[in-house]
Amino acid sequence: MILQPASFARLIVIVVCSAGLSSCAGHTPQPRTDRPVSPAPVAATPAPGESAPVRSVGERAAVVAVRQVGMPYRYGGASRDGFDCSGLIQYAYKQAGVTVPRTTGSQWRGLRAIDRDDMQVGDVLFFRIRGRMSHVGMYLGDGRFVHAPSSGREVTIAALDSPFYQRAFIRAGRP
Repeated sequence: MILQPASFARLIVIVVCSAGLSSCAGHTPQPRTDRPVSPAPVAATPAPGESAPVRSVGERAAVVAVRQVGMPYRYGGASRDGFDCSGLIQYAYKQAGVTVPRTTGSQWRGLRAIDRDDMQVGDVLFFRIRGRMSHVGMYLGDGRFVHAPSSGREVTIAALDSPFYQRAFIRAGRP
């Protein structure tokens, strides 16, 4: 199930900033070559007469991850004090009630591989940075993902179709 833009708007609970670009686990930030991601519409509550949507575990984890936008990057971080890329994934899924491995490598090995055409909100995206799989983000639908880029940066939303991330993307995984 890939959410259409209207469904994506219901998922996002806060307005997001522009995209960042870089790698995880303390790597030197990459040059900013991706385009900014436009803010998503805000949808805090269902319209009158409309019931609240039933959310999958992945959607619940994605809402948690998006709420961390603006939190600082912290190497080894997996709490609201700061996040690294895999720590953000683990934290979001823990808040949604699912245990996910802590490191990018253990997430790679422990999550079921998903083809790009079958990605759903909440899927973990794996990226090859500087020749090795070393970065993860969480798919939000509509070609966007949330991630904790690198030291000196903050949790942000990025576009999967930016040239850098198109080249770096390896596969998705699902708990």
